[in-house]
Amino acid sequence: MIVALIVICEVGFWVLLAAGLAVRYPLRMPRLGIAILLCEPLLEVLLLVVTAVDLKNGAEPSWKHGLAALYIGFTVGHGHRTVKWLDGHAAHRFDGTPVPRPPRHGRARALHEAKVWLGTVVAAAVASGLLLVAMWYVDDPGRTSSLESWMHTAWRTAGIHGLIALSYALFPKKGPAPAPRDRDEDRPLTKA
Repeated sequence: MIVALIVICEVGFWVLLAAGLAVRYPLRMPRLGIAILLCEPLLEVLLLVVTAVDLKNGAEPSWKHGLAALYIGFTVGHGHRTVKWLDGHAAHRFDGTPVPRPPRHGRARALHEAKVWLGTVVAAAVASGLLLVAMWYVDDPGRTSSLESWMHTAWRTAGIHGLIALSYALFPKKGPAPAPRDRDEDRPLTKA
């Protein structure tokens, strides 16, 4: 049941996102579009409540509960950025605003990657917090080892992502070289 609900929440996320952007841009009802987009966190609250009820009813803590915690953590850490990015693309498509692109070179790219990595750290922290609460709730170390392994997975993922983000700072990609300028004032004056 938990895995099906995770899939439903993921599909619901994209359906609400598409509906919110469609109402906001093509239908030109920005307030209603924002209201629809603000309903997205309710999906994660629903998943959290159903997972807690499942554990309360005596379900054996398993990978499903760990996956639910990681999904909620990912949504908290990266959901806003995803919505903002897609909103920027919809604004470009329907209103002609510039395409939202991350910086491609140098320090600006490294800072961008660091911000994205911080979202992964937030995701790992939220997932770990939910898993710790579940482990405390079950209160049987023999039954909660699978939940503990999901905590390690969350922080291992954050660590790998941190190394990738750090590589952008240590080995920054150089921007394109400026084109040589061929201006008249740069040429020496000669008498004809």
